[in-house]
Amino acid sequence: VQLQASGGGLVQAGGSLRLSCAASGHTLSSYAMGWFRQAPGKEREFVAGISRSGSVTDYEDSAKGRFTISRDNAKNTVYLQMDSLKPEDTAVYCCAAASRYPIGPTNPSSYDYWGQGTLVTVSS
Repeated sequence: VQLQASGGGLVQAGGSLRLSCAASGHTLSSYAMGWFRQAPGKEREFVAGISRSGSVTDYEDSAKGRFTISRDNAKNTVYLQMDSLKPEDTAVYCCAAASRYPIGPTNPSSYDYWGQGTLVTVSS
């Protein structure tokens, strides 16, 4: 599976961005999906996960109420809608696919495939 993340950019605090993760090479509905981020000098951290059907989601605490993960299996794409962005959300965001879990797990080592990152910069 090849994953291509897009949608990052520069936004002011309080603004919104929608990230997309498009898959090719395999049907995305076979995978639970997750979004991670990595800020400069910090470890990669889980942001959100979603089940294969999209019916179940999970969020890191700081993302709850501000971010929404969703998927369109017909388009082989997963999304991360980010609202009320804060400067501390600045990071490179990556999507990942997991074949062995019902919902995107929080542990990065549980994933089988990773996309390249897309940079999100939130100015104050």
